[in-house]
Amino acid sequence: MASVRLEGLRKTYPNGHVAAQGLDLEIVDGEFMVLVGPSGCGKSTALRMIAGLETPTGGRILIGERDVTALPPQDRDIAMVFQTYALYPHMTVRENLAFGLRMRGTEKGEIERRVGEASRALGLEPVLDRKPAQLSGGQRQRVALGRAIVRDPKVFLFDEPLSNLDAKLRVETRAELARLHRRLGATIVYVTHDQEEAMTLGSRVAVMRDGFLQQVAPPMDMYRHPANRFVAGFVGSPAMNFLPGDLIGGLRQGAARDAVLGVRPHDMTLVSASAGDIDALVDVVEPRGSELLVYLRLGPRGDGPEVKVVAPPETSVEAERVAGVKFDRERLHWFDRDSGERLSP
Repeated sequence: MASVRLEGLRKTYPNGHVAAQGLDLEIVDGEFMVLVGPSGCGKSTALRMIAGLETPTGGRILIGERDVTALPPQDRDIAMVFQTYALYPHMTVRENLAFGLRMRGTEKGEIERRVGEASRALGLEPVLDRKPAQLSGGQRQRVALGRAIVRDPKVFLFDEPLSNLDAKLRVETRAELARLHRRLGATIVYVTHDQEEAMTLGSRVAVMRDGFLQQVAPPMDMYRHPANRFVAGFVGSPAMNFLPGDLIGGLRQGAARDAVLGVRPHDMTLVSASAGDIDALVDVVEPRGSELLVYLRLGPRGDGPEVKVVAPPETSVEAERVAGVKFDRERLHWFDRDSGERLSP
């Protein structure tokens, strides 16, 4: 395996669209790095530049200590798993797994060894003699993963590999990927738009917006200490609430006129009317099994901003009733109103 380093990486298309703007990122050997952000933020372009499928307009890409910026994909010692499985329909699973190695002239015994190891790791042994049409979506995705694993590359690149799976299979395959990374100790660069996927898989997460890196940090560090309002609103489900800083008196020392208060739905508590930091009118109550998601409008008449609060399932709360909202003062986030940057602490 190897490290990956991006140094001032840029990409501008002929039509003037800037997809990456001076990306500086170091991915250490054996790390599971997730690039995440909304559609069009540049994450897939960055991955394709690492793969050699896009040519940078500036900067460098190093795999290990080797500058691969100008090398074609086949000379970079990487393996890529795409959103589409791209399996050969006329070949069995065994043949799909072995195909790339056969094309490289790998010895037959070595091919059998690698295919055997990959199929055992991914639970594909019972389906080795089936063709893709006979497999479930999850099995086809595992074959695509296995085809990358048998290559034994220095770096694995994943481009939205779970987006075609249903919700149950996404969760199952996510767990398989985590186990696979632990077993192989592989260097993985993984692109997704799903922040939950990013938070559960990544050793570190890199959030992108409009071609810029916003923050790079371990998942829980990012959750607890988002660098700016964009990251705070993107990471976490349900999303963070944002309120005018001067709306709630006494929550912050000094003037809050130029600040925005961020508070996560899990860091607010519903209490009796007049017993919290502010009263609010309950709008909608969504039972979610292990919890309630409660939508409220601040102010006893409900004429203030909307907030979401996550409450225990046994909480007694009804729509169109007034409740008190209490803030966890140890978990408040303050952002500059104009720049969006985090204010201390």
